[in-house]
Amino acid sequence: MATLANITNLEVNVPTKTIPSTEAQNNFGRILDDVIQNGTRYVIKRRDTPQAVLLSLSDLERLLTANEIERKEIGNVIRELSPVYNLGETVKQ
Repeated sequence: MATLANITNLEVNVPTKTIPSTEAQNNFGRILDDVIQNGTRYVIKRRDTPQAVLLSLSDLERLLTANEIERKEIGNVIRELSPVYNLGETVKQ
């Protein structure tokens, strides 16, 4: 299983943290400081489902300039983190 931390074009020693959206909302300034100063990446979850990623501009630049193999790895990570909803199915709260 791929993770944001093991994408070859990104630094592997930078932590990726998963937090609920309410924590992100209540502590946005502290989280933003952590992203800027330490390069930490955050996966933000709502209702136990990953919904967004917060990362530094330098990480974003590396993602945007990744080669095709790295982009495929990134795509796999995004698919693994993406919620899957089926029509008519109750969403877990």
